[in-house]
Amino acid sequence: MESHKVIKYPLSTEKSVRLMESENKLVFVVSRDADKPDIKKAIEEMFKVKVIKINTSIEGSRKKAYVKLSPDTPAIDIATQLGLM
Repeated sequence: MESHKVIKYPLSTEKSVRLMESENKLVFVVSRDADKPDIKKAIEEMFKVKVIKINTSIEGSRKKAYVKLSPDTPAIDIATQLGLM
């Protein structure tokens, strides 16, 4: 699966900002049929970062990926690149 098809858009909610600050996580809305290895590969390719862990959840028609980044990559920096902060 291609990176831009896997990752739809980043989420910028109060919860996602809190996770960004406290747990170095970013939240993305992803394709329903993307699995964790696809999501990890897409994030690592798109942002040139190291992904430690991915959790996913499905709410209605949306699938969200909670992406934990390695400690040497602040999630805030990626969020700033994306224009979320």
